[in-house]
Amino acid sequence: QVQLEESGGGSVQAGGSLRLSCQAARVTASSYCMGWFRQSPEKKREGVASINPYGGTSYADSVKGRFTISKDNAKNTLYLEMNSLKPEDSAMYYCAAVIASLCEYDYDMDYWGKGTLVTVSS
Repeated sequence: QVQLEESGGGSVQAGGSLRLSCQAARVTASSYCMGWFRQSPEKKREGVASINPYGGTSYADSVKGRFTISKDNAKNTLYLEMNSLKPEDSAMYYCAAVIASLCEYDYDMDYWGKGTLVTVSS
C-alpha cells in the first residue's frame, strides 16, 4: 500500500517562502507520477504541480515562476519549493501519486497524503 506523508507547512507572511516535503513509501520512482494539490475552504481542490518519472514537470498558471517541484529518488521524497507566497496560496496542500509515465499538474491521482496546512498572511 502506497503511503504519503507531507510536512513543512506553516504560517508565513506574504512574499515569504516555504518548502513542503512528502515522504513516500512503496512508490517506485520509475513508475509513478507525483504531484501537489491544494484545497481551501473557498475553492475546490486544484492541482498545483506534478513531476513524472523522467523528471518532467507541469505547473498551474497561478504558481508558475514561484513554485518548483522536485524529487529525490534516493530518499523517496517529493518537494515543493514555494517562493513569493501570496495570501491566495493559503490552503491545505496534499501530496499525491499515480502509476503513469506522463502527467499534467491536474492529473487524476490514486494515492493521497493527509495534507499539510499553509497559511499566508498579508
